[in-house]
Amino acid sequence: MKSFEVRDTFLKFFKNYNHIHIPGVSLLPEGDSNALFTVAGMQQFKDYFSGIKNPFLDIHPNIMKPLGSNNIVTIQKCLRTIDIDLVGDEKHLTMFEMLGNFSFAGYFKQEMIPMAFEFVTQVLNIPVEKLSISVFAGDSEISFDQESYDIWKKLGIKEEQFIKGNKEDNFWGPVGSEGPCGPCTEIYVNNIEIWDLVFNEFYMNKNKTLTPLKQKGVDTGAGLERMVLVTEFPKFQTTHNTIYNTDIFMPMLDYINTNSQKYDEKLFRIIADHFKASIFLIADGLHPSNVDRGYVLRRLIRRIINYQQRIVLKDNFEKDLLIIVQNIYNNFYPEINNTDNILSVYNTERDKFLSTLEKGLKELNKILDKQPKILDGKTAFYLYESFGFPLEMIIEEASAKNVIVNTSEFAQEFEKHKNISRAGAQHKFGGHGLEHNITLTESNIRKTKLHTATHLLLQALREKFGNSIYQKGSDINEGRLRLDFPFERKLSEQELKDLENIVNDKIKQALPIESKTLSLEQAKKENYLGVFTAKYPPQVTVYNIGNWSKEICAGPHVNNTKELGHFTILKEESSSAGIRRIKATLTN
Repeated sequence: MKSFEVRDTFLKFFKNYNHIHIPGVSLLPEGDSNALFTVAGMQQFKDYFSGIKNPFLDIHPNIMKPLGSNNIVTIQKCLRTIDIDLVGDEKHLTMFEMLGNFSFAGYFKQEMIPMAFEFVTQVLNIPVEKLSISVFAGDSEISFDQESYDIWKKLGIKEEQFIKGNKEDNFWGPVGSEGPCGPCTEIYVNNIEIWDLVFNEFYMNKNKTLTPLKQKGVDTGAGLERMVLVTEFPKFQTTHNTIYNTDIFMPMLDYINTNSQKYDEKLFRIIADHFKASIFLIADGLHPSNVDRGYVLRRLIRRIINYQQRIVLKDNFEKDLLIIVQNIYNNFYPEINNTDNILSVYNTERDKFLSTLEKGLKELNKILDKQPKILDGKTAFYLYESFGFPLEMIIEEASAKNVIVNTSEFAQEFEKHKNISRAGAQHKFGGHGLEHNITLTESNIRKTKLHTATHLLLQALREKFGNSIYQKGSDINEGRLRLDFPFERKLSEQELKDLENIVNDKIKQALPIESKTLSLEQAKKENYLGVFTAKYPPQVTVYNIGNWSKEICAGPHVNNTKELGHFTILKEESSSAGIRRIKATLTN
């Protein structure tokens, strides 16, 4: 199915089940101090789940009248920045569309799960055997979601298709620091999550305590881009397709490829994702700035410019690409048709950044021409603070001249600056300063370390269990890494301890991490590990961690394993039939 077909089909399906279609809201939520952006379809309905508002009596600001039903269906544009450094892989996006249906005490698990099963298997025509279903495993506070488990079993889901997840994976919400939340059950197709069914039973208070809701509710979210991907069955079954291989992205990617001098599929994807997100943010009235929402937009645009230069994408591409995005979306999102305003805001920020970037490059090259072996963190932070030079750009420029950047020292400089900014901002701005700016950058450093640790864990698995082990999937957030790999049984406590010891030994050895560019054929000849069902470009980046780990990877990585601290495995569990999952973290 094409994207517009999936949208239409979803709306029609739930209208047939007596749902009322309510339009989506802006990416910039009004009257919600807990959320920077609209990150989920349920955001505009929070007060109905908590019982503060009545859908039949209270005026809903989006439609200026009562909702008129307990059962709602929406298509909502969303923006999330927590995974911004993962954009460009198979499944992560900054801006995406969420298909959602909601019920405020109208129905619950017994009705919702069969509806979802019908839509996926009969409307999207996904074979039942290709599904995996996650349910909440329970903990000391909340019991196992036996009801959802039993309903899925009656529908034909077999025991080996179940994934039992903890609170981190199968307990959703709230949006912001407090609000409705509850256990969820997720639908996966070939290990890609396409739909999350959340059953709101609790209200999470700001102190993280849970209070039972007076009325139970259903809140579901299905990623449009992922649903479009999996409807391309059996093509999806047999080729290495991603969310970027859909009608939502291919016109943008084809244009970028045609108008670039260097091929880099990941950078093409990042530019397409960030440009689309920037367009929608500007269309909703946002302007770049140094704080909060405006900083996110500024960061997106600056990343586009950075990667535009790396692939030598032609100048003044913005209008052409904007028209392509408009052709994809304008029938559903007419707000993006204000071409003059969008280009004016974007180009003003672009020109401003290019001016400071030119000065920053000259300053950086002066420093690098002195041929240091290591660029100290203070100097790197000076370049960031004075010229808006992103850390990743500093690392790339330095790497081209075989100079290592001390990222740990860079992080320390950030910490000092954060303390100064906090004190000054508390006085000057009532507590609102550059905190968001700093947090985002610290997050990047943290995720870079976890990304490197993922490579160490994969090599440790191969060392212990043989070279049949490979990466089946991975995910990183600020708190942990996650690695999926093919394995037929649960790992023992001793085996997990052995893996920890292998990784921590490599960290203690202070192995240098180096990258270089090779032809794909040469990378294969030199036995660099990669997913060779993937569509790699003719030239690839490879990373060596000492003489121990060799992989094709676009990065980023730390410069030396000693920067990682201590590696700890948090959990080992089943991801799906024949696939195991390890979650791990790093501590200082």
